[in-house]
Amino acid sequence: MLSIITDTSSLYTPEQAKELGFHVVPLHVLYNGISKRDLVEIDGNGLLEEIKNGAVPSSSQPSIGEKIDLYEQLSKLGAVLDITMAQGLSGTYDSALMANEQIDTVYPVTVYNSMTLCGPQRALVDLAFDQAKKGKTIEEIVSVLDQASQTDRSFLIPRDFDYLKRGGRIKNLEAKVGSFLKLIPVMKKTADGQALEIFSIDRTFKKSVSKIIASMKEQGVSVDYRFYIGHADNFDDAQKAKALLENAFENARIEIVELTPVFIAQGGPGCVSIQAIQIDSL
Repeated sequence: MLSIITDTSSLYTPEQAKELGFHVVPLHVLYNGISKRDLVEIDGNGLLEEIKNGAVPSSSQPSIGEKIDLYEQLSKLGAVLDITMAQGLSGTYDSALMANEQIDTVYPVTVYNSMTLCGPQRALVDLAFDQAKKGKTIEEIVSVLDQASQTDRSFLIPRDFDYLKRGGRIKNLEAKVGSFLKLIPVMKKTADGQALEIFSIDRTFKKSVSKIIASMKEQGVSVDYRFYIGHADNFDDAQKAKALLENAFENARIEIVELTPVFIAQGGPGCVSIQAIQIDSL
């Protein structure tokens, strides 16, 4: 029996995963000197309220001890596949490798770097779980995941330059000028999944989304892809983005999802993510 593990970067809660038949280990959100388990001890609304009260949150990978315990438990039953958030954007992948090195397992544990996060990571977990139910081996599943992960296109539209400044992605002067002029920055995940880089800076949300759509089309994204729009208490902009995507990719599968506390800590209140991945043809 193959067991599948992922983290809350997939937007799945541990309870949802349990009902579906796999396992989720929470990432952590840190603020005011405390650490809380993502989607277990705090949700997005809870963190947004803390931010309104002055909290400055950050994020951290899942507990290595929790990973070790789960690996030891599941590897007694069969092979284990752990699909983690992109290496470079989080320490989740590296800490999972450390956990794997510290245990003696009956069956092997494979740690897989999804090279993505949020919606596309969720799609990869769904794909792996479906393949496992069909009796595919880990090697076969990893091969399919590799194909799918290469099609991922991910963009982030923060609404607060301070979050980009804290993350070291823009300089202090750029943040001050951007905030003063009420500009809208767009970040793009690099092809290797290791980082976010500035894609554009625009004056309107519509212009930002239009540039994202144009870039996606240039890279071969089509109606065969699955699209995910994530938001941090910004359903209005998420709906606007969905309307533009529907116009550009008629009849495509487009889902609006709420971002978890970990991503709110990185993207800031009001941020919107736009992502696409192709898995249905694999």
